[in-house]
Amino acid sequence: MSPSSPWKSQKLLIKLGGTLLDAAESRDRLAREITRIAETNAVVVVHGGGKQMTRFLAERGVESRFVNGLRVTTPEVLDAVVKVFAGSVNTQLVSAFRAAGARPVGLTGLDAGLVDAEPLNAELGHVGRPVHSDGSVVDVLAREGFLPVVACVAGDSQGAIYNVNADQMAVACANGFGASKLIFLTDVEGVRDGAGETRACLTTSEALALIEDGVATGGMQAKLEAAIAALKQGLQEVIMAPGARVGIVESLLTGEPIGTRVVS
Repeated sequence: MSPSSPWKSQKLLIKLGGTLLDAAESRDRLAREITRIAETNAVVVVHGGGKQMTRFLAERGVESRFVNGLRVTTPEVLDAVVKVFAGSVNTQLVSAFRAAGARPVGLTGLDAGLVDAEPLNAELGHVGRPVHSDGSVVDVLAREGFLPVVACVAGDSQGAIYNVNADQMAVACANGFGASKLIFLTDVEGVRDGAGETRACLTTSEALALIEDGVATGGMQAKLEAAIAALKQGLQEVIMAPGARVGIVESLLTGEPIGTRVVS
């Protein structure tokens, strides 16, 4: 990637699920694909790391508990969140982007106030809900030819640190960055309806119905809620697509009907 790109066709926010980043082969392939499209698009990457987090805790005898798809975050778990999300997962992904020829910069929501959060609820402990995003730092980086790679850790001006759901983190960053399109790359083909069929397109009302009817639960519920929030905040389109498919990023940008597009 050149030190400074004079023209970028659009701003994109790409969220990578932790499962896709667990194997080096998958991580390296996605890094190469995103690096290619970042030549002509201003791109910010947000990543999760739930699978790696659960394994890290299990190795230390700590049980993972979830409420509505969100990890209950005790002080002990929060310490692990920083080590895993902002540490090993972020560093491995940044290294993959370096090898692909990009100029990646590893960040969290704490950096330059990228994403501020507040406690979501007492039951979840140190889990934060994004309340404000200042995308200045990622905007400057992307404009100058760097590739921001953001871990799903946020905070506030008083020094608090929060574990933030990566889908919600992606929405906050997309909003602050002014992205026109938000792409969730996941380990599933897309959003399935009550009949088990992958839907090519969903309106926000249809997505909400899948949640209310109990069809979309857990992680998919969290993704759809994030998509609905993103569209309400002005994004044009949210796409949920299978990150395991070779060439997925470029295919989506050329309009191939892959995964599920959520529109307002």
